[in-house]
Amino acid sequence: MKGIWAIAMLLLAGGAQAADEAQLARWREQVRAAECGFAASMARRDLAAFERHLAEPAVFFNGRDALQGRAAVLAAWKPFYEGAQAPFSWEPDQIVVVADGSLAYSTGPVRNPKGELTNRFASVWRQESPGRWLIVIDRGAPLTPADREAEAKTQPGKGCEGLTAPQ
Repeated sequence: MKGIWAIAMLLLAGGAQAADEAQLARWREQVRAAECGFAASMARRDLAAFERHLAEPAVFFNGRDALQGRAAVLAAWKPFYEGAQAPFSWEPDQIVVVADGSLAYSTGPVRNPKGELTNRFASVWRQESPGRWLIVIDRGAPLTPADREAEAKTQPGKGCEGLTAPQ
Protein backbone atom coordinates (compact mmCIF):
# COMPACT_ATOMS: atom_id res chain seq x y z
CA MET A 1 0.00 0.00 0.00
CA LYS A 2 2.86 2.39 0.82
CA GLY A 3 4.25 1.75 -2.66
CA ILE A 4 0.96 2.76 -4.30
CA TRP A 5 0.86 5.99 -2.28
CA ALA A 6 4.45 6.73 -3.20
CA ILE A 7 3.68 6.21 -6.90
CA ALA A 8 0.53 8.36 -6.63
CA MET A 9 2.51 11.14 -4.94
CA LEU A 10 5.17 10.98 -7.66
CA LEU A 11 2.51 11.18 -10.37
CA LEU A 12 0.82 14.11 -8.65
CA ALA A 13 4.13 15.89 -8.22
CA GLY A 14 4.93 15.28 -11.88
CA GLY A 15 1.50 16.61 -12.86
CA ALA A 16 2.01 19.74 -10.80
CA GLN A 17 5.39 20.31 -12.43
CA ALA A 18 3.87 19.85 -15.89
CA ALA A 19 1.13 22.37 -15.02
CA ASP A 20 3.78 24.87 -13.90
CA GLU A 21 5.70 24.38 -17.17
CA ALA A 22 2.46 24.70 -19.11
CA GLN A 23 1.68 27.97 -17.34
CA LEU A 24 5.19 29.28 -17.98
CA ALA A 25 4.78 28.38 -21.66
CA ARG A 26 1.45 30.29 -21.79
CA TRP A 27 3.07 33.33 -20.18
CA ARG A 28 6.01 33.16 -22.62
CA GLU A 29 3.55 33.14 -25.53
CA GLN A 30 1.69 36.09 -24.02
CA VAL A 31 4.94 38.04 -23.72
CA ARG A 32 5.92 37.05 -27.27
CA ALA A 33 2.56 38.34 -28.51
CA ALA A 34 3.02 41.58 -26.54
CA GLU A 35 6.56 42.04 -27.87
CA CYS A 36 5.41 41.34 -31.43
CA GLY A 37 2.53 43.80 -31.05
CA PHE A 38 5.01 46.33 -29.73
CA ALA A 39 7.27 45.76 -32.76
CA ALA A 40 4.28 45.82 -35.13
CA SER A 41 3.43 49.30 -33.85
CA MET A 42 6.69 50.52 -35.42
CA ALA A 43 6.07 48.72 -38.71
CA ARG A 44 2.53 50.19 -38.87
CA ARG A 45 3.81 53.64 -37.83
CA ASP A 46 1.27 53.62 -34.98
CA LEU A 47 2.52 55.64 -32.00
CA ALA A 48 -0.76 55.11 -30.10
CA ALA A 49 -0.25 51.32 -30.29
CA PHE A 50 3.33 51.79 -29.08
CA GLU A 51 2.02 53.75 -26.10
CA ARG A 52 -0.45 51.00 -25.16
CA HIS A 53 2.51 48.69 -24.49
CA LEU A 54 4.20 51.05 -22.01
CA ALA A 55 3.78 50.88 -18.25
CA GLU A 56 3.41 54.32 -16.68
CA PRO A 57 6.81 54.12 -14.93
CA ALA A 58 8.59 52.77 -18.04
CA VAL A 59 12.33 53.36 -18.26
CA PHE A 60 13.98 53.34 -21.68
CA PHE A 61 17.70 53.76 -21.99
CA ASN A 62 18.84 56.21 -24.63
CA GLY A 63 22.57 55.53 -24.70
CA ARG A 64 23.76 56.25 -21.17
CA ASP A 65 20.72 58.38 -20.33
CA ALA A 66 17.49 56.93 -19.01
CA LEU A 67 14.10 58.19 -20.13
CA GLN A 68 11.83 58.02 -17.09
CA GLY A 69 8.09 57.53 -17.51
CA ARG A 70 5.67 56.93 -20.35
CA ALA A 71 5.48 60.61 -21.39
CA ALA A 72 9.27 60.96 -21.69
CA VAL A 73 9.54 57.72 -23.67
CA LEU A 74 6.76 58.81 -26.03
CA ALA A 75 8.34 62.21 -26.60
CA ALA A 76 11.72 60.65 -27.39
CA TRP A 77 10.31 57.90 -29.63
CA LYS A 78 7.82 60.06 -31.55
CA PRO A 79 10.40 60.95 -34.26
CA PHE A 80 10.91 57.21 -34.92
CA TYR A 81 7.22 57.01 -35.85
CA GLU A 82 7.32 59.85 -38.35
CA GLY A 83 7.86 59.17 -42.03
CA ALA A 84 6.69 56.41 -44.30
CA GLN A 85 9.38 53.84 -43.48
CA ALA A 86 10.30 52.52 -40.07
CA PRO A 87 13.91 53.31 -39.17
CA PHE A 88 14.36 49.87 -37.58
CA SER A 89 12.53 46.68 -36.68
CA TRP A 90 12.90 44.05 -34.00
CA GLU A 91 11.57 40.69 -32.89
CA PRO A 92 12.14 38.49 -29.87
CA ASP A 93 14.35 35.43 -30.01
CA GLN A 94 14.43 34.67 -26.29
CA ILE A 95 11.78 35.12 -23.61
CA VAL A 96 12.13 34.16 -19.96
CA VAL A 97 9.33 34.49 -17.41
CA VAL A 98 9.91 34.46 -13.64
CA ALA A 99 8.27 31.56 -11.83
CA ASP A 100 5.42 33.62 -10.36
CA GLY A 101 4.55 35.21 -13.72
CA SER A 102 4.99 38.77 -12.51
CA LEU A 103 7.91 39.72 -14.77
CA ALA A 104 9.43 38.61 -18.04
CA TYR A 105 12.54 39.35 -20.06
CA SER A 106 12.63 39.47 -23.84
CA THR A 107 15.59 40.00 -26.12
CA GLY A 108 16.31 39.80 -29.80
CA PRO A 109 17.86 41.35 -32.88
CA VAL A 110 17.22 44.87 -34.15
CA ARG A 111 17.54 45.46 -37.88
CA ASN A 112 17.84 48.53 -40.08
CA PRO A 113 15.50 49.05 -43.06
CA LYS A 114 17.83 46.92 -45.23
CA GLY A 115 17.42 44.01 -42.82
CA GLU A 116 20.96 44.25 -41.48
CA LEU A 117 21.59 43.51 -37.81
CA THR A 118 22.51 46.65 -35.93
CA ASN A 119 21.59 46.13 -32.27
CA ARG A 120 20.05 43.80 -29.73
CA PHE A 121 17.23 44.90 -27.50
CA ALA A 122 16.50 43.74 -23.99
CA SER A 123 13.14 44.44 -22.38
CA VAL A 124 11.53 43.72 -19.03
CA TRP A 125 7.77 43.22 -19.01
CA ARG A 126 5.38 43.26 -16.03
CA GLN A 127 2.11 41.33 -15.96
CA GLU A 128 -0.39 44.03 -14.99
CA SER A 129 -3.41 41.73 -14.94
CA PRO A 130 -3.96 38.19 -16.23
CA GLY A 131 -2.56 38.07 -19.77
CA ARG A 132 -1.83 41.82 -19.95
CA TRP A 133 1.90 42.56 -20.15
CA LEU A 134 3.41 46.05 -20.24
CA ILE A 135 7.00 47.01 -20.80
CA VAL A 136 8.76 48.57 -17.82
CA ILE A 137 12.44 48.64 -18.91
CA ASP A 138 13.99 48.68 -22.38
CA ARG A 139 17.56 48.94 -23.55
CA GLY A 140 19.18 48.52 -26.92
CA ALA A 141 22.85 47.78 -27.40
CA PRO A 142 24.83 48.21 -30.61
CA LEU A 143 26.46 45.09 -31.99
CA THR A 144 30.19 44.86 -32.30
CA PRO A 145 31.58 43.09 -35.39
CA ALA A 146 32.12 39.98 -33.25
CA ASP A 147 28.50 40.20 -32.03
CA ARG A 148 27.26 40.43 -35.64
CA GLU A 149 29.24 37.34 -36.59
CA ALA A 150 27.87 35.42 -33.60
CA GLU A 151 24.30 36.59 -34.36
CA ALA A 152 24.64 35.44 -37.97
CA LYS A 153 25.50 31.91 -36.75
CA THR A 154 22.67 31.77 -34.21
CA GLN A 155 19.49 29.91 -35.04
CA PRO A 156 16.61 32.37 -34.85
CA GLY A 157 13.87 31.86 -32.30
CA LYS A 158 10.19 31.91 -33.19
CA GLY A 159 10.26 35.70 -33.36
CA CYS A 160 6.82 36.84 -34.49
CA GLU A 161 6.37 34.02 -36.99
CA GLY A 162 2.90 32.49 -37.02
CA LEU A 163 1.52 35.06 -34.62
CA THR A 164 -1.16 37.60 -35.19
CA ALA A 165 0.12 40.34 -32.94
CA PRO A 166 -2.45 42.25 -30.89
CA GLN A 167 -2.92 45.92 -31.70
